[in-house]
Amino acid sequence: HCSVDDSSHFPRTDPAVIVLVRDDDDRALLGRQVRWEPTWFSTLAGFVEAGESAEAAVRREVEEESGVRVGTRPEDLQYLGSQPWPFPSQLMIGCIGQAEGTEITLDETEMAEAHWFTREDVIASLEARDDAPMVSPPPHTIAHQLFRWWIAQ
Repeated sequence: HCSVDDSSHFPRTDPAVIVLVRDDDDRALLGRQVRWEPTWFSTLAGFVEAGESAEAAVRREVEEESGVRVGTRPEDLQYLGSQPWPFPSQLMIGCIGQAEGTEITLDETEMAEAHWFTREDVIASLEARDDAPMVSPPPHTIAHQLFRWWIAQ
């Protein structure tokens, strides 16, 4: 509500999905965007398109960015929570997905690299150990919480 002209405003919020994809060997698919530092890896994410469900967006984004397909059974995709992300006005919808396969084919315009990481790799990164193969997202992010959820399973 604007106190100057007494008008009401309803800012736009764009839904986006963010997903930790697991494979049958209990590894997590993590990627590094082209603009990130070489050691930074996170879960895959992207905007929900107009008329698209969150579930369809997860499957589309993961396949577009990595070539990996998330299964279509109800148990292959689980909603875990959300996080408002004020810049650029997003609502991040956090999910865990089950991969149908493990072959990675990158969209090189968006992703610099993607790999399957073990629980031990992710634990090492969360603990900021010297032997960690990557740097985890910071604790205030939903990506970090997805890492924590997976490790706790």
